[in-house]
Amino acid sequence: MSKILWQALMLGPVVLGASLAIATTASANEIQGTVAGLDPSSAVQPVANLEASPAVPAAPVTAQSPAAPQAPQMVDPQLQQAPGSQIPDATGNDPAGRVNSVSQLTDVDPGTWAFQSLQSLVERYGCIAGYPDGTFRGNRSLTRYEFAAGMYACLNSLQERIGQLSPEELATIKRLQEEFAAELATLRGRVDQLEARTDELDANQFSTTTKLSGEAIFATAYAFGDERAVRSGAAPSGVDIEDNSNPIFGYRARLNFDTSFFGKDRLRVRLQGRDIPNLGTVTGTNMSRLAFDGTTTPQNNLELDDLYYRVPLGANGNVYIAATNVEYNDAVEVFSPLESSGRGALSRFGRFNPIYRQGGDGTGLIANIGLGEKVTVSAGYLVPTTVAADALQEPGDNNSGLIGGEYAATAQIAFEPTDKASFGLTYVRSYLPTGTGFLSSVGSANANSPFGAGVPITANSFGAQANFRLNPKVNLSGWAGYSLVNAANATDDNADVLNYAVTLAFPDLGKEGNLAAIVVGQPPKAISNTIANREDEGTSYHIEGLYRFQVNDNISITPGLFVLLNPEHNGANDPVFTGTIRTTFTF
Repeated sequence: MSKILWQALMLGPVVLGASLAIATTASANEIQGTVAGLDPSSAVQPVANLEASPAVPAAPVTAQSPAAPQAPQMVDPQLQQAPGSQIPDATGNDPAGRVNSVSQLTDVDPGTWAFQSLQSLVERYGCIAGYPDGTFRGNRSLTRYEFAAGMYACLNSLQERIGQLSPEELATIKRLQEEFAAELATLRGRVDQLEARTDELDANQFSTTTKLSGEAIFATAYAFGDERAVRSGAAPSGVDIEDNSNPIFGYRARLNFDTSFFGKDRLRVRLQGRDIPNLGTVTGTNMSRLAFDGTTTPQNNLELDDLYYRVPLGANGNVYIAATNVEYNDAVEVFSPLESSGRGALSRFGRFNPIYRQGGDGTGLIANIGLGEKVTVSAGYLVPTTVAADALQEPGDNNSGLIGGEYAATAQIAFEPTDKASFGLTYVRSYLPTGTGFLSSVGSANANSPFGAGVPITANSFGAQANFRLNPKVNLSGWAGYSLVNAANATDDNADVLNYAVTLAFPDLGKEGNLAAIVVGQPPKAISNTIANREDEGTSYHIEGLYRFQVNDNISITPGLFVLLNPEHNGANDPVFTGTIRTTFTF
C-alpha cells in the first residue's frame, strides 16, 4: 500500500497538469473508461524498486487513431524519449520536429487560462508536443488515442526523473507519504463512495438513450374592450365585451421524451395537456388568440402532441419523419426571436409568419439540406393527421389519405451571410377542402374563409423573412406573407391575403436571460376578393409589448399586453385589449 501511495505522490503534479492542459478539450464521452492504446508495461515502477535500479524504458505506443489522419507528435517509438526532450542532430536541429518551448505552438495565446499549465508540461516535464504544423489545437475535442499518447509521454518523462532522484529526495517523499497517510485514506474512501454512487445511478437511471424534459405554463389573461368585433362589412354587434368576459387562469403542460439511437438522430415523443380558451369567443375575432391556447378532450387529460423522428441527411442536413401533430416551424427556420410559445410572443400572430402554419398538426416529411455554411434549402409535405389516417374515400370525398385530401407543400431557401443576419424566401402550395381555417385562423374572418365555409380552396403563399442582430442587445426581425387564393369549384372566385409584422427585441435587458420585445404588424387581411362582401375594407394593426423576466434557469415570468386597432379590419370596431401574465417552468 505504501508503494502505491508513494507512486501517487510522484505522479500527482504531472498527471494533474496533463489532465488540465489536455483533457479540458475532451468531451466526457470521449475519455470515459480505460484509455485505449496505453500499454500496461509503461506503468511507472514503485519508488522502492527505483532506489536500486534506474528507470526502465516503457514500451512504445503503437495504437493509432483511425479517425484522425493527422495524429499529434506525442511519442517517437524509435527514439524512446519524451517529446519535450531536446535531441538535436549534427546541425543542432530537432530531427523529430519536437516542441521545446510553448512559444513554438503558434495557436497558444499567452492570455489563455491554461497557458501556465501547458508551459510547465512542455518546458519542465516534456510531456506535450504539438501537431506537425506547429499547432496545439486546444479548443477541439480530444480522441482517446491522443489522450493515450499524451499520458504515455508524461509517464515516460516521469520515469526518467524518478530514476534521477537523490536518496535525500526519496526520504522526503517517504516522510510526506507517512504524514498524509490519513488524508490519503480519507480521499480514497470518498472516491470509493463516489464509485458506488455512480454504479447505483447507472443501475437505476431512467434510460441510457432517452432524455426527459418538460415545460409547464401557468397563465392568467383578460380580454377587454367596448363591443365585440364583427366581420368587415357586417353591422355592429351591439354586445359589450365586458358583459361576456372575465379574467381567466389556464395551464399547459408538456413532457418531452427525446431518444437518440446513434448520436445524431432524435425520436421525439411529446405528451401535452392544456386548458386555455380561444379568447376570440369573447372578443369576436381570432386576432386575439394567445400563443399557447387550446384545450384537451376530455379536459385535464394528456394527449400525444408531437411524434417525429429526425435523422441526419449528409453532413449538413436532416430529415423529419412526422407521424403526428408536427408543424413546419418545428423543423425549419422561421427567422423570429419570438417563435417559442412558452418563452416568446404572447399572441399567436406575433410568433412568426402565419404561412408556416399551413398543414399544421400534420403528418409527412420535411427535409433540410445545407449547401455550404451559408445556404440551407428546405422542403416538406404535411397532411393533417386526421386526414392522413383516413383510408376510406366516399363518393365526392376529397379529404382522405396522404394524397387525396388537405395538404401543404413547402419549399424554402435560407441565407445566412453573416452570424448577425439571416434571410428566408418561402413558398407554400396548399389545399383546404373545408374552406375554413386558412393560415390557422389568426387573421380576419374574411382571410380565414375567403369564400365561405364549405367552399374548397387552393392557395399559393409566398413569404419573405429576415432577422438582424444589430448588436448583442438589439435584434430586429420581420416578415411579409402574401397568398393567392382560388376557389376550387365552378365559381372560380379568387382572393388575395396579406400579412406582415416587424419585431424589435432586446435580449438580456436588465439580466441575462431576460427579454423585452415590441411587435407591430397587420394580421392576415383579404385585400381583394371577387366576392365583394368578403373583402376587408379597413386595416387592423397588432401592437404587442412584453417583458420576460428570467427568475432563474428554470422559471420565467412574462407580463405583456397586445392591442388590436380596428379588429377584423373593420374601422367600425372598437379596439380590443388583451393583457396576459405567463409563468413558464422548464426542467
